[in-house]
Amino acid sequence: MKTALIGLVAVVLGLIASPHSVAGTILYYDSVNGGTADALDRLDGQTDNSFVDLSSPTTTLGSNAVFVSQHASQSAVQGLGDGLDKQFRIGSSAGGSGTMSGTLSVAHMANGPYIEVSFTAAQDMILSELSFKLFNNSNNGSSYGARDAGLFVKTSSESFSQFGNLFTTPTSNGNQGTVTFSDTLVAFYQDSYDNHLSSLRDGGICFYDSDQVKELNTEREVIHIGVPFTSAAIEAIGGSAKDRGKNIFVLGMLCAVYKLDRERITEIITRKFGKKNEDILRNAMLAFDAGYAWPVHDINHMPFAPGENKEANRLSSDGNTMLATGLIAGGCRFGAGYPITPWTSIMEMLRSELPKYGGMFIQAEDELAAVAIAIGAAYSGHLAITGSSGPGLSLKSEAIGYACMAEIPLIVVNIQRGGPSTGLPTSVEQSDLMQAIYGSHGDAPRIVLAPRDVEDCFYTALEACRLAREYSTPVIILSDQAIATRIEAFPEPDLDQHWIEPTLDLNERGADFKPYPLDKITRHSPPGSRTSEGKYPVVTGLEHDEWGHPSNSPQNHKAMTAKRREKLIQLANSLPAPEFHGDEQGDVLFVGWGSTYGPIREATEQLRKLGHKVGSIHLRHIHPLRNGLGDIFNRYTHIIVPEMNDCGIYGHGQLATLLRSVTCNPAIQSLSKVEGITFRVREIVEGATTILSKSWNA
Repeated sequence: MKTALIGLVAVVLGLIASPHSVAGTILYYDSVNGGTADALDRLDGQTDNSFVDLSSPTTTLGSNAVFVSQHASQSAVQGLGDGLDKQFRIGSSAGGSGTMSGTLSVAHMANGPYIEVSFTAAQDMILSELSFKLFNNSNNGSSYGARDAGLFVKTSSESFSQFGNLFTTPTSNGNQGTVTFSDTLVAFYQDSYDNHLSSLRDGGICFYDSDQVKELNTEREVIHIGVPFTSAAIEAIGGSAKDRGKNIFVLGMLCAVYKLDRERITEIITRKFGKKNEDILRNAMLAFDAGYAWPVHDINHMPFAPGENKEANRLSSDGNTMLATGLIAGGCRFGAGYPITPWTSIMEMLRSELPKYGGMFIQAEDELAAVAIAIGAAYSGHLAITGSSGPGLSLKSEAIGYACMAEIPLIVVNIQRGGPSTGLPTSVEQSDLMQAIYGSHGDAPRIVLAPRDVEDCFYTALEACRLAREYSTPVIILSDQAIATRIEAFPEPDLDQHWIEPTLDLNERGADFKPYPLDKITRHSPPGSRTSEGKYPVVTGLEHDEWGHPSNSPQNHKAMTAKRREKLIQLANSLPAPEFHGDEQGDVLFVGWGSTYGPIREATEQLRKLGHKVGSIHLRHIHPLRNGLGDIFNRYTHIIVPEMNDCGIYGHGQLATLLRSVTCNPAIQSLSKVEGITFRVREIVEGATTILSKSWNA
């Protein structure tokens, strides 16, 4: 039941706050023609038409104040000089306690002036919502937009972020935007509470396990509701259950608090646990019902908006289920594997479902046996699958090299998790890309695909089956823990359209048959098929001639190496153009793969609302890459690759390194994350705006 809710549940209804401690917010506004005072929207929703003059050496502002300045012209801003420093204090009230000292610097960017704030002390004062307007007065012909007036916060650690996501599409009066944070937080443990409370807005609700969380931050305007998740779940299920049901208890509580569809959630729980022992389902429902009945404060002021169902036929599923479904639909009927998190559920589904379609799945004694069995099934004329996570892929690497040499149509699924070694078994990472492409000794070409979301798992599996058959080569599917276990809703695939019913080709091979012809793609002769005359074809991991017989000829090895390489080049020439989201030329191009798809897409939209020219593409075909990516990259100033692996000693993540080597484009930059959790949209937005601001100041 720990898969239902793990560790921390955050209901995020808005944009997450900045990770930096922010003691206040400084907004810079430049009126080009120096008109009279414009309206100033304060954080408390009141209007204050007064302005603070930069010429004042010391100014005290309230914690909810916005710092605004006017200048007669852009040249006047430049005249102030980049090194002008002013002292200021931010506190709960003018001259009150809890003030903070800092320096204010006025500088000029190529696209307009901005203000940068540097704090010399640390103090948490999280903003719940910031609303403001930037008026673009262009009477002198100049035009100022979101890139012209920047909002920066700089901490003493010298890291800074531009809160560009505060802006929305410019209106006739200028740019107006709002920042909101999480509305609800559920903390199971003290460290969860401490690490994530900063993401909760003032006035938000924090449900916490009163059995585990003992130290509360009462300085924030947060509604704390303590519920004994642990002891209540034990009481509902029974002492022998320990705390294994408290995640389902919380699910029931949230269902009642936010008036969710209880019947629908009950159906999901039944489907999830119904195939297990009857006691497990009963305990799950006892925990859910206990949470649903638990009395909590009235929070009807935070109802959920009703959802919309756009398609007639939709289903909800997780990535591993859709991968297994796609493999079956694509004609895969045999496989072998060994259990390891988070791959195991694919193995369990194939073991139960393949016999229904005339196939079988074998749980082997270890990873080496599993891949060897799958290779044998594939050579016998049946498309076969094996899979694992990163550690298992390492163990399978020599056998996968054998399959590359023998040109066996084999599917290998790798559900990535944090590494190396045992690493983070239940956390997400994208650090197996290089292993998937190059993880064998010698030159061992193989195809590598990566689904972008749960729905795409089905179609990626279909394509993997097609490519393995068409090019007679191993195909590795790189999914990850985030896609594997999360549930998404999407239109139901049309199985009648995509279903492949495999047939075993045992036709007689003629005298001219060669399984490894130098001028064609390999086509094996399964054991049991007759060969009328000539040499009998065989399969081996040794270098071989066109019949599969071992050969040490230097020229033959050169020709066979080229043969194995050229079919991937042929595939690269046939791949479709990537799907663009956003602008097809401009300031920034995001290039992603795997489960970064959603955050990248939303970050693209937020940056476009700021006035930036931003586009994004997402790569399913990781190896070989589609030809022509270099021409696409040349249309952008910056190419940013967000991925969940380390930037390494050379400063670039794994896909970024690959793209730089292919395109020789120095504009490709990495945005790496290795925390065992997926990207947040704001992290990508902040990373991009930091890169943009550096280029403006260069």
